[in-house]
Formats: sequence, C-alpha cells, structure tokens
Amino acid sequence: MFSVLSYGRLVARAVLGGLSQTDPRAGGGGGGGGGGGDYGLVTAGCGFGKDFRKGLLKKGACYGDDACFVARHRSADVLGVADGVGGWRDYGVDPSQFSGTLMRTCERLVKEGRFVPSNPIGILTTSYCELLQNKVPLLGSSTACIVVLDRTSHRLHTANLGDSGFLVVRGGEVVHRSDEQQHYFNTPFQLSIAPPEAEGVVLSDSPDAADSTSFDVQLGDIILTATDGLFDNMPDYMILQELKKLKNSNYESIQQTARSIAEQAHELAYDPNYMSPFAQFACDNGLNVRGGKPDDITVLLSIVAEYTD
Repeated sequence: MFSVLSYGRLVARAVLGGLSQTDPRAGGGGGGGGGGGDYGLVTAGCGFGKDFRKGLLKKGACYGDDACFVARHRSADVLGVADGVGGWRDYGVDPSQFSGTLMRTCERLVKEGRFVPSNPIGILTTSYCELLQNKVPLLGSSTACIVVLDRTSHRLHTANLGDSGFLVVRGGEVVHRSDEQQHYFNTPFQLSIAPPEAEGVVLSDSPDAADSTSFDVQLGDIILTATDGLFDNMPDYMILQELKKLKNSNYESIQQTARSIAEQAHELAYDPNYMSPFAQFACDNGLNVRGGKPDDITVLLSIVAEYTD
C-alpha cells in the first residue's frame, strides 16, 4: 500500500520497494548538490490500485495502472506521475505497462543526467521517443506530470499532459496548480502508441502539448503531485485540511500525511452518496452522476528544504 525509499549517503529500500523518498538535508545522493543555499525536496508517497481495496503495490512504483518515480541528480530533484488509460484492457493490453515504462525511462534519464532542469517537457519527449523506438512493441496510452526543482535557482519547472497534476501550497493556501487538459469530458490529453492499423484512430497527443510552467519556490513550500484518482475525489479544501496535519519536514511526518490523503481519497472513491469533484464535473456536462470515482490513486508529497552536504 505504501512504499518509501530514502536517499542520503546510503540508499535504503522499504520492504515493498518501488517509490523514492528523498531528504536533501542528508547530502550525498546522486552526486550531491553542495550547500550555499541549494534547495531540495523531501518526498514520500502513497497509492492504491482501484482493484485492490487493501492497496497492494505492484512490482515497481505502480498502483494499479498508475506509475510514478522520484529521482535525484546533482542539479535537481525530479518526480513524476502517470496514469495508464484503462480502455486498452478491452484490447488485451495491460495499461500499466505503458505508464510504468514511461516513468522508469524518465527516472533513468534523470539519473544519467540526460535532461535540462528548466525543460521538463524535454524529459517527457526523450522518454516517449525511446518508447516509440523500443525493439519490444509497447502499446498503450498515459497522462503524465513531471516536476523538477532546480536546486540552485530555487525554481520549480513543471510539465503536465492530461488530468494528473500538482498543487503548490504556501501558508495554507494553494499558490500554484496545474491546468487540467481535456479533449472533452473524461478524455484527457495523453501520450499513446497504437498498432499500425490503429494509427490516426487512437487519440494521441505530442509531449509538446503539455502545459509547462516555471516559478520560484520558498523553503517550506508543500508540493503535492498526484494522478486524477486524487483530484477526482478530493476538492482542494479537503486536501488543505489534511495538509494542516503536516507539522514538520521530516520524512516520517510527510509519509504519514501522504498516506492520510491517499486513504481518504480511496474511501471517498467508493462512497455512492458523496458528490465528488468528478461527479460535479459530470453534472456540469449534462450527466446525472453522483458518488466517488473508483480509480487508481497515486500521491507524491514533497516539502522544499535546504540541501546541505
């Protein structure tokens, strides 16, 4: 259900494996960043697959058809989430393969230093191109959200394609958030690889279509990155209420809060009487819908902290 990795001078893997948790104050990891006012992210995460009520974690950092990664390089901390499009299952394709491979490729590129912190779309583009050139055919579609903290400039650079996304919270208020990208109701922008006979028929967007933003962050800023399973079931005010429980920037506290947010979203997803954000959006589009939206849920919760050796 919940997994954490810790980066410092040593790397420790939780029993369940998969997701990364980074503490920039520990120094070391990925070549280090040095002091002098550098920033880093302390990150923990939690998730649930909609088909596993107890939140079983699949191999790697995947919850159901969702996938995620957290990676460190000497120049930046980078994290991402992706949501595999479940409709491929009707054609005998495992949707988690596409999202999982996309996130693993992004993670590898970051660890190899093959990225520019100010260009998160470039991470998506290079990863997607690698998938297209994969010798082993890979079919599927996925949304994606990449968040990069340039530790020296103290700027956050983001790229969001589809309906996953992020929030930046400061002083108990949302000061930045991603824009959701939908072609039409419940049809988000997505990266896709289709069989030759279906090219031009399957919905497919370019990585360049991702919404990109850059802005300064401050020490203590909270960054929540998640798939739509969270945002479709919890409005901002509920998320902010949970974030009030975050009392400090140590990873145990962040881990506990990330878990609390994911668990509440998971419970609300199965409440037939709850008017969820997704149900409200459906009603706004002329559909008579009520209740939560059962879905995979992935939550990465980060705090901006000083980076020291």
